[in-house]
Amino acid sequence: MKKIIVKLNILLLVIVLAGCSKDFLEVDPIGQLSSDNFLKNDNEVKLATMGIYNKIQQNYSAGAWASVYFIKNLPADDVKCAGPNAGDTPEYQYLDDFNITSDNTRFATIWTNFYSTINSCNTIIVNVGGNPEATDAMKVMVGEAKALRAFTYLDLVTLFGGVPLMTINPTQTSEFSKPRATPEEIYAQIEADLTDAIAVLPVRSSYADIDKFRFAKGTAQALLGKAYLYQEKFAEAATVLGELISSNEYSLEQDYKAIWSKENEFGVESIFEISYTSQENYGWGNFPWGGGNESNIEMQLEGPRADPDGAFDFSNLDPEVLDIVGGWGFNLPSAEIGDLLYSNPADKRIAGSVVSEDDYFAAGGAYQPDEYPYDYEGYLRLKHANRASETTDPATGQPELNYGSNYRIIRYADVLLMAAEAYNKSGNDGAAQIELEKITDRAGIAAHTESGTALFDQIVIERAKELCFEGTRYWDLVRWGMATEQMSDIGFVPGKHELFPIPLNEILSNTMMDESDQNPGY
Repeated sequence: MKKIIVKLNILLLVIVLAGCSKDFLEVDPIGQLSSDNFLKNDNEVKLATMGIYNKIQQNYSAGAWASVYFIKNLPADDVKCAGPNAGDTPEYQYLDDFNITSDNTRFATIWTNFYSTINSCNTIIVNVGGNPEATDAMKVMVGEAKALRAFTYLDLVTLFGGVPLMTINPTQTSEFSKPRATPEEIYAQIEADLTDAIAVLPVRSSYADIDKFRFAKGTAQALLGKAYLYQEKFAEAATVLGELISSNEYSLEQDYKAIWSKENEFGVESIFEISYTSQENYGWGNFPWGGGNESNIEMQLEGPRADPDGAFDFSNLDPEVLDIVGGWGFNLPSAEIGDLLYSNPADKRIAGSVVSEDDYFAAGGAYQPDEYPYDYEGYLRLKHANRASETTDPATGQPELNYGSNYRIIRYADVLLMAAEAYNKSGNDGAAQIELEKITDRAGIAAHTESGTALFDQIVIERAKELCFEGTRYWDLVRWGMATEQMSDIGFVPGKHELFPIPLNEILSNTMMDESDQNPGY
């Protein structure tokens, strides 16, 4: 499928907001487009809507080393920060070690990026949604913007708890600062936005191939089901996820390993994925390190370190057995998740998730002389692994800078597992077993016939195996109340680490917040 990449550097509002910070008052807006003469036809609204996807693309693979994708994974028990050493990128290592503080610059960056995304959503929702002459296509894109805003607020409330609720962009100084809304208020807005979006968004099958990256009705349903589940509204979650499943718009890939291949992007299991491209053919001299890159630089950051200064030696790997190349060393699997997957050799998910040290050696892998990989616990990650076939030709660009592999953010398998959990918690174990069996059947392992708490325990295990390294594990453990039991040995402190801290610069600059608004323990 052809990659659809939108490169936008437009300011769409009278005021551009990157957060709730007063810092923006110190910068004169440049290159603004007034809403009086923009967003007046379908093409202009589509251009602005594509700009939101561009922002999300940057949020999840940022040139400033603040990837939401990596940050959501880091504290979990299935991931090790790794890298060449503990001091290479300490802000990431601190998250892995639960040395979490409010002045960690990663939090400030993703907070700013989230609110910049919300700003762009608000522009479309308010300016186009309030236009009495809006076309049907424009009304659909208003729904799309609402779903994208809900997606962003769901990340915010999951990571930080209650946050300032911005549904209208500020037009004067006094409106820049907002108090923290409660989590309940944020979730209420998420539910309202997604309900509106579901009513107008097209189903996935109605999109042309060129538009498959856009939110469809099923994307909004999956997010609403997740929002309900995270609030323990199990009956509501079961209903909306059941409607998504019965739509027959999605299905499971037959081969788990195939999900992650470049050739299989926007496949039948994809509910939402973020698109990247290697077509820019970046070199060391023109890569936009501060952001704005169209390639997935996180792929290089999170590949096992195998350059002359690294620890792994891939030079004799047989690509027919193990098709991976080196990166900059971050995001290695933990022994816990590797052991869990390998505990059943029949589980087909192993081939798409991790490779053990023994299998790595058998494929021709080695270590550099006298060098043992930092933070390595005997497994390499295969999910979203670096592959030479998924970057540019060295003759036209620097391969390290041009990975074009998409991040799969929401998969149908996650929907099935969420539905199984919602059914189980609603007392409908029969329906839960049906959805769970779809997962185990593809994995080639025995179906689960337990009921009640025992069935829930199996759902927990299947989520760990199915969704490892996809940014759900830590937040699952938190919402299940299992984080202390599972992660106290690696630094988790109950009553503190259920949430990240509100960024210090937000506390200092937002006149409607002070130190008493900080999350507990920080």
